[in-house]
Amino acid sequence: MRALGTRAWISIVFLAASTTVALADEPKPAAKASAKTSVVQTKESQAAMTPATALDALKKGNARFRAGKSIQTNLPAKVKASKGGQYPFAAVLSCMDSRVPTEMIFDQSIGDFFSIRVAGNVVNADNLGSLEYAVKVVGVKLIVVLGHTACGAVKGAIEDVKLGNLTELLAKIQPAVTASGPGSVKDYAYVDKVGEANVRQSMKEIRDKSPVLKEALDSGAVGMVGGMYDLATGTVTFYAD
Repeated sequence: MRALGTRAWISIVFLAASTTVALADEPKPAAKASAKTSVVQTKESQAAMTPATALDALKKGNARFRAGKSIQTNLPAKVKASKGGQYPFAAVLSCMDSRVPTEMIFDQSIGDFFSIRVAGNVVNADNLGSLEYAVKVVGVKLIVVLGHTACGAVKGAIEDVKLGNLTELLAKIQPAVTASGPGSVKDYAYVDKVGEANVRQSMKEIRDKSPVLKEALDSGAVGMVGGMYDLATGTVTFYAD
């Protein structure tokens, strides 16, 4: 009788252990992907943007960049999520300087904005056409013209450098040099003064040379701002159209 009781007890323990193992082996619900690492701009999020909220997104992104608190992770997921289309909220015309990677300094990522880069952030027919596409076809809400401190193209214009095709490009910056008065490339403040004047000149040319963009800007559907990026601090200072 005692032996029978022992066998029964062993069977009960074995059954309980088996049940525990089975429960442990049951698949757990998959963890939800973090929206922060996988979300890209969509048609709906773009439509909800205004020129003001687009600018605010760039200001907040630059603050994160300066603080070293980027939220741009899991880029392969963003690649997959954006393969079906693009809905950027801004277009940034900036200098080609390698120290001014626009997506990084605004803590933006794949599909967030168009980046148009050319030495001295000058305006020409090609980038005007690119901006017209961004505004009228894709639906961006903000145009940004971004210069930076100690710009080499600006220095070249101040010194009236002649070098192949660069000569024609630097000639586009000459109105900003003239407007800023006499000065030297050895005067850092003067170089940056010309740089800001050049940004404002590019903003004026965008309005004056593109009826398509002028109409969009005048309607208020699209905004335009200028900005200067400080190479020493990582700070972008904006000023209105």
